[in-house]
Amino acid sequence: MMPAARESLLDAAYAALARRPWAAVRMVDVAAVAGVSRQTLYNEFGSKEGLARALVRREADGYLAGVERALGSHAEARERLTATAEWMTSTARENALVRAMLTGCWSERLPAPTLSAVPSSSAVPAQRRADGPLPSPGDFVQMVRDRAVAVLSGTGAVRTDGELARSCELAVRLALSCVAAPPVDGAVADLVRGALHRQPVQDRTLPDRAI
Repeated sequence: MMPAARESLLDAAYAALARRPWAAVRMVDVAAVAGVSRQTLYNEFGSKEGLARALVRREADGYLAGVERALGSHAEARERLTATAEWMTSTARENALVRAMLTGCWSERLPAPTLSAVPSSSAVPAQRRADGPLPSPGDFVQMVRDRAVAVLSGTGAVRTDGELARSCELAVRLALSCVAAPPVDGAVADLVRGALHRQPVQDRTLPDRAI
């Protein structure tokens, strides 16, 4: 199947999930909306569980791609972390699957695939990847923190990796707290900027690149 057709099926599944609980989503309806046969859908994903895993994997990848964009959105490190925190919270607010992945709280309306890898005999490389391990909430914290460290360590900050990692993790965990208990508009950025400004490592950063 062409990648565009696979994306159409995932789009159809995501749209169906917005209208009804996952348990009520029918494969035949997803295939019809995407304009393919039900057999084609099964050939691509193997089962409804395979479709769920592929959908979760796609949303996870989209979330992490947004993190990358946020980390490159400003010149100053503090603003990069602030933008990342805002992306995390806004995406979780708009996307129930992302919110469930970040918090580990899967409602009855959502698919809840196991995070461990499942046996896969799929001939579709993208599906074999989806059948592999899915990220846990802790994995997301580590991935975003480590990516932030990798990006920001090239901005000229003269601090140890441990100090930078703590600042990055602080921003990530503050954002996650806002996902669980959303503050008023604008408060996420204020919380992250304020917390990073109070870090004792401030004096050991270059002024124009300081977190």
